[in-house]
Amino acid sequence: MFRNANTLLGVVGLGLIGGSLSLDLQALGYKVHGLVSRQETIERARERKLATEISTDPNILLDCDLIILAHPLKQLLEPPKKLLESLPLSSVITDVGSVKSPVLEKWQDLHPRFVASHPMAGRSESGIEAGVRGLFKARPWIATPNHLTDPIALDCVRKIAESIGSHWLIADARAHDQAVALVSHMPLFISAALIKTVSEDINPMVKSLARALASSGFADTSRIGGGEPHLGTGMAQCNTEELIHSIATYRQSLERLEELISTANWPELYKELEHTQKLRPEFL
Repeated sequence: MFRNANTLLGVVGLGLIGGSLSLDLQALGYKVHGLVSRQETIERARERKLATEISTDPNILLDCDLIILAHPLKQLLEPPKKLLESLPLSSVITDVGSVKSPVLEKWQDLHPRFVASHPMAGRSESGIEAGVRGLFKARPWIATPNHLTDPIALDCVRKIAESIGSHWLIADARAHDQAVALVSHMPLFISAALIKTVSEDINPMVKSLARALASSGFADTSRIGGGEPHLGTGMAQCNTEELIHSIATYRQSLERLEELISTANWPELYKELEHTQKLRPEFL
């Protein structure tokens, strides 16, 4: 099926993830049909060569061998009827959503060759201008199959992921959602809370000085909190239980640090920071 002159791939949504995937896949020689939702984005998408052919008509997907659903979680969980009708039953269908349990539950009844997956990569930019080459190189791409998942379809998605340099992983959907709540979703809301804290409840002079002094540390910590609101809202709506649990655990850790500082327990504070210093490399 793959890596021949007749192979045709489809990408639904040409924003950061979809656009970046399409650019990488075209660089490998694939023909890519891109589906976008608005007529006004087509011209710019064509200028950026985000796909071989681009349209707002879902019928552009009818001849595709593999189709990547790269639109927001809400649309992924409430797919338009016309989109569903344009997905050939013989095609492999996969998604890039950051929550897997509800997506897998929904799509396993909609298409026989659906593979739930999630390439773990991102930037703060979004939209038609955001796609870049090499976004997924050396980054995890995780699939969450169940007993209904077509093994041949799963292998097709693996080949696509590995062809653009991603590190292929397989996990249970629930375990995936718990893990991303800890390392992706919760950090977004911590980052958002940091931005809000710096922006409120301080006098104007201090706020102005804080803005002038903000450097790489603040930039790194606040980056994901300054992204598109619909992304964070979608994460919270679709992964509520795991996110709430992660935030509660984080709050306990923060309260522990607050207690050590307020009681001037510097030896114990040092031990806590020494411990986190040793732990961090395990996650990078």
